[in-house]
This record gives sequence, C-alpha cells and structure tokens, in this order.
Amino acid sequence: MQRLTILLLALRGFCARQVFWADSTNAYLFDWRSLCDGGSSVASVTYRNVHKSFGNTVVITDMNLEIQDQEFLVFVGPSGCGKSTSLRMLAGLEEVTAGEILIGDRVVNNVAPKDRDVAMVFQSYALYPHMTVYDNMAFGLRLRKTPKQEIDRRVNEAARSLGLIEEDKGINLLDRRPRQLSGGQRQRVAVGRAIVREPAVFLLDEPLSNLDAKLRVQSRAEIAKLHQRLQTTFIYVTHDQVEAMTMGTRICVLNEGIIQQVDTPQALYSNPANIFVAGFIGSPAMNFFDGVLIAEGEALTVDAGAVSIKIDPAHAAAFRSHAGKEVILGIRPEDIHDFRYLPAGISPWELEASVDVVEQMGNEVVVYLNEGGASFISRMDPRCDAEVGDRLKIAVNIDNIHLFDPGTRESLDYNFRLEHGMKLKA
Repeated sequence: MQRLTILLLALRGFCARQVFWADSTNAYLFDWRSLCDGGSSVASVTYRNVHKSFGNTVVITDMNLEIQDQEFLVFVGPSGCGKSTSLRMLAGLEEVTAGEILIGDRVVNNVAPKDRDVAMVFQSYALYPHMTVYDNMAFGLRLRKTPKQEIDRRVNEAARSLGLIEEDKGINLLDRRPRQLSGGQRQRVAVGRAIVREPAVFLLDEPLSNLDAKLRVQSRAEIAKLHQRLQTTFIYVTHDQVEAMTMGTRICVLNEGIIQQVDTPQALYSNPANIFVAGFIGSPAMNFFDGVLIAEGEALTVDAGAVSIKIDPAHAAAFRSHAGKEVILGIRPEDIHDFRYLPAGISPWELEASVDVVEQMGNEVVVYLNEGGASFISRMDPRCDAEVGDRLKIAVNIDNIHLFDPGTRESLDYNFRLEHGMKLKA
C-alpha cells in the first residue's frame, strides 16, 4: 500500500501545524489549531453552482446547497448519482470542474486537502494490521509530534465514546490488533481515528456498508449520538434510505448528479417534490398508477382504471387546474388498509383487490395486491389474516394521496402542502 505523508509548517506559525496523510483508500487531516486556540471556526459548508465532469461524463450538475454549522446532512441516492463525488470534492480529493465550494466563508477550491480542516471516514477502514487499536488511532497525532499526554487524552476519550473502552464491563480494546476485532469494532476504530483529529467537518462515505444488518442498526445510533456529543458538522453519504431517514437532520436526495430535494426526513416522506423522491424514500416504495383527473362539479376523482380514488376536498384546490388531464397517482403502502382494521381519524376510500402474496412481518403484514391488472403493495395491521387468492376489502387513506404531472414528473401539490403546512395523517 502506497502511503503519502506530508508535514506542513505554515500559516499561523507553530499553532497552524497540520499533517495530511493519505493511502490508496483513505485520507486524514490532523490539525494542531484546536490545541492552541480552542478549536475551529464556524463550519458551515456551501456548494455554489458546482459542476463536476470526468472527461465527457457529467457527474454533478449545478449543485447549490448550504449546510449549516453543526448540522447532520446526508447525501442519499442510487449508485452513480454523484453523492461520493460531492463529498470527495469537499475533501479536496477531486477537483471542482466549475463553481465554488466554501467551508465557512472561505472558498476552498484551490486549498490543499491538508488545509481544509476536515476528516474523512471511508467504506474501507484501512487499519494498519500490525498496529494496535491505540496506535492506529494515535498515528496521525504522533506524526505531528503531539505531546504524549495529549495523545493519551484524545485516544482514551474517543475510545470511551465509541465503546472501545468500557471500564464497568472490563472492556479495553486499545491493545488489540485489527484481526482481533469484529467488523463493527474495526468501524469504530476508523471513526475514532477521525475523532481524535477534532476537525471542523466530519465526512463519512458509506462507513457502515461492510457491516451486517444488526451492526448497521447499532452503528447508526452510535454515529447519531456521536454527532450530538461533538456538536460538529457531519456530512454522510449512503445509498440506503433507511440510514438517511434515521440519521440526518436534513437529507439531500441526488439522482444523476442533480439535487432532487433537500429537506428533513419527515418532509421528504410527507411532501416529496417529484416522483423520484416519492419512490426512493419509503420502504416498500410508493405505488404509482397512471390515470386521469376528472371533475364532477366541485368533486375531483382520479380515474386510474381499476383503481379510482376521490380527492380529499382539502386538497382539491391544489389539483383543480389539472382537471381533465393525465396524472400519476401515488399511494404509499402504509396508506392502504384492511377495511376491518382502520386506524382512527383517516378518510377511507373503499376498494377491493385480489391477494397475490402475503408476507408476515410480526409487527405488520405486507400484502401484494392486484386489481384489474394493476399491482400494488400494502402494509397492513398485523391482525390481517388475508391469504393468497382472497378478495380483500381495502381502504385507501385519501388524506395522504399524491398526484404527479406525467410530463415533468413533479408533484402537483408540493407547493400547496408547503403553503398550508399540511402533513400526512396517521
């Protein structure tokens, strides 16, 4: 493994010493300023009209995004959407083709990675196999000749915060080598190596993707709690919408290098701006039906063939201008109920459908339905005892349906919901 170590003595004299270390998969920046002046300045991040191309291949198109100081922002999207490239441009590991990236109020396009005051954790942990946990975490601090007492303090504090040391349980992993650790423990060491750096911005590029499902759930909570303790800006990349929804204070949804929507997890779920966001956020994904919006006096109905739904009168104003036109109807699986077990307070619209598949999940029943050639999925009350082949009476919660323009793929009621502060009902 090739390694590059650069020691920089510059800027504000002795207290500006920084060390940038990189190998084939990871980059780490260690900054002495926090020891001398009490820490880094405000760590907001701004992408301003950012474009990125590799040759003739456009990866990022006109990215404009402001990330607040101490925010936990998650980039999420399918493989190849540009989320890791966005992170690597911020770290200085990829050049910006056009536009500007700012950390605080400083444009960093031409600032070397070692001078950006960021720390990055990658999918590959790249721990030194011959070093102990302590030595892996202390490596960068030793390069910059940090006093041993300070190294001990930082490493031990980080190890305790990550559960690598638990005195009450007699656990101390600092003397172990990576081969003696589980995948989850190795992931914690990689995060700890970034923590001891005390950066202004943490960058995490799919750090949990090598873990099994149980460890991913545990590690999600640990990283979220770590953010709360450190009160530092976190920018996290994942293809997993569950990780994004459970960890981020805000989420930036990307597709094909274009920002689709930036909002809180609940807002993305309740008020998706377009079909891509509606289908990407939520599991199972939203059901979509091609139809026509029909006006009958003051009432509006979506005629989608076998599935026809009356529009909630509270939403009618948002859709009336589209009457007589083609639309795409969106219904989330959790808004399709067994008629026998309706939640209180919803506005049900009764239908019937045939049961194709039943998945018993314990806390719910996922039922695959079919009506008139239209297939769709529901998440139902665990008391639902439907069997394959049954005709099931169902109810759609019309409070929560969505309509999209089939041409633009944009939501027809996104702005209406924003203006009226409308949220999904249970």
